[in-house]
Amino acid sequence: MEYYGNTLCISARELIDGGIMSIPNYKQLSARGRIDVVRRGGGSSNNYALVSVSSLPDTYKDKVKALYPDPSLEVLLAWLDANYEIDQAAVAYFADWRNKCGHDHATDAHVAEYVANASVLNACIRLYNNAKAIHKTMGLKYDWSMMSQAVEGYRMKTNHTLPTSMLRFRKKVNEYQAEGYACLISGKFGNQSRRKVDHKTERLILSIAVLPNKPFNTSVWEMYNSFVCGELEVWDYETGELLNPEEWTDKNGEPMSLSESTITNYLNMPKNRVLIDQKQMSYTTFMHEQMPHVHRHAPEFSFSKVSFDDRDLPRKLADTKIRPKAYYAYDVASQCVVGFAYNRYKNVDLVTDCFRSMFRLIERHGWGCPAQVEVENHLMSQWRDSFLKAGVLFPFVRFCAPMNSQEKYAEPLNGAKKRSIEHKNHLGIGRFYAKGRAYRTESKKVFDAANDTYEDKQYYTWDELIADDMRDIQEFNHSLHPNQKKYPGMTRWQVLEANMNPTLQAMDKSVWARFIGEKVSTTIRRNSYCQVVYKDWWLSKTEVIEKLEPNNWKVDAYYLTNDEGDVTDVYIFQNDRLIDKLEDLGTFNTADAEQTDEDREIFVAQQKKIADFNGYVNRNAIVPVGVAKVEQPIEVAVEVLELPTLGEPEEAVTYHVPSALESL
Repeated sequence: MEYYGNTLCISARELIDGGIMSIPNYKQLSARGRIDVVRRGGGSSNNYALVSVSSLPDTYKDKVKALYPDPSLEVLLAWLDANYEIDQAAVAYFADWRNKCGHDHATDAHVAEYVANASVLNACIRLYNNAKAIHKTMGLKYDWSMMSQAVEGYRMKTNHTLPTSMLRFRKKVNEYQAEGYACLISGKFGNQSRRKVDHKTERLILSIAVLPNKPFNTSVWEMYNSFVCGELEVWDYETGELLNPEEWTDKNGEPMSLSESTITNYLNMPKNRVLIDQKQMSYTTFMHEQMPHVHRHAPEFSFSKVSFDDRDLPRKLADTKIRPKAYYAYDVASQCVVGFAYNRYKNVDLVTDCFRSMFRLIERHGWGCPAQVEVENHLMSQWRDSFLKAGVLFPFVRFCAPMNSQEKYAEPLNGAKKRSIEHKNHLGIGRFYAKGRAYRTESKKVFDAANDTYEDKQYYTWDELIADDMRDIQEFNHSLHPNQKKYPGMTRWQVLEANMNPTLQAMDKSVWARFIGEKVSTTIRRNSYCQVVYKDWWLSKTEVIEKLEPNNWKVDAYYLTNDEGDVTDVYIFQNDRLIDKLEDLGTFNTADAEQTDEDREIFVAQQKKIADFNGYVNRNAIVPVGVAKVEQPIEVAVEVLELPTLGEPEEAVTYHVPSALESL
């Protein structure tokens, strides 16, 4: 049905398809003029015949009313149904609004309600702006009363909450066109009219809650009400200002008391809980429990990063009743322990022994130097400007922040080793405050004058604890890697060997020796050797003595050892400058009858060194020169005589001397 001009019409198609009349009836009634065909059909498919509803005979009109109880309204509802669509911009707007005011209990149901309201209003405004559609659905002009009725009839289908009254509906449409989506939001959201706890009151409650004695919520409630009643004085710690209870009164001048539940609700708000914890907790506790943290993943290659950390072994020594200190180096990719050391105290020797252990492992397998090390701050800071400076020994070095155990990757690996291996192999492994009973340890209390003494159930020797831990390390390294999806069937050690970083740099043993090797002071003797650990170590060549300072044959020897403690490499330095890497030629048996092939090889090697020395001396031999004092010449005075002046010379006379042969 639709309006044609100002006449409510029904199409011939609806009359026939709706069973109101047959085709012959329609043709007969139209031919006799019993019905008013206001528009003839024909031509395009959209040009169909329209019949005035009021011209239909009563029999057929009753059938139309049975099919369309309110014909004029049905036309409008049909148009709304055909032109209604969900406003996607409204969906985005109200979803964002819900997220921003979630503390006011805005829900998805409110979003759906406001989106339906906006979508219905969009359809009404679309009809208002379409003159052709108005003619079809309402007649010659827009009928607000009819539109409000149609919108009310559309309520069940869309679940909108638009006003029923025509005037209020018309006002809402105008507000929507002027203000947009915001006018659809209920005034209860963001309404402050019922608020009793304003910003100043809330800050006062929080200030009372962070008193040094950490009062309970009930105590905070009691102190707040005592303050507003004038029974308790409260002052600002920073300014010294005494707070005036008269500022905390209602509109009638009465003290603005609060219920215990209100106080509890404000103290338990997440935004306030964070602020309270920041004041009540230590920095370390707050950092580990409340502060955000970074999210990382392990590297792909072994030795891309090695993480160092110390720990106390769980069980105690029988002699001192203390726990041995251990220091571990973990490869982050494979989680293998690649270095370990033990000491009774947490000192520098413990750290250097761990680096030596890692060096020996690398040297034994021919691996490269780790690309990065991750170390703690308090034990390693003394080497920050030496071998733990980026580029000296390791390309990258990271010093973790003090008291930030979650930063070091070695921390969770210590826990993994303790829970998976040590707890399975030994007694008394766990923590006294553990939640799980299987991981909780207990101690025997000693009832003495101090009343705070506890003893473990069992104590152990140093050798027992160290041997047990070394076995645990081997078992841990050869247990399955936890990421079996990525490394199916592979142990940690297999992952370490199979994924070694191909870009690792070769180890510079002289630098390792300089910083983690053993040091002794020695002297170069006879221009050829030094004595280190009761053994003579030869210079690589005689030219090395050219690097020495004038009149200074003393050097510092740094040497590396293997797992058995034997010296493997010796480097000599003078004033922190590398001089040479020494060679162990050994000694040979002086008795010819007992000499072996090895003795003879040593003899030849030593003779080569001596020959090299002689060659150096000959090549640089000093050329002899003669020496004589320089004599100064004696100066003799010479008397100058003047000859007399001669007159004119006489005629020259030539004398002939006859030769002895002339007479012949």
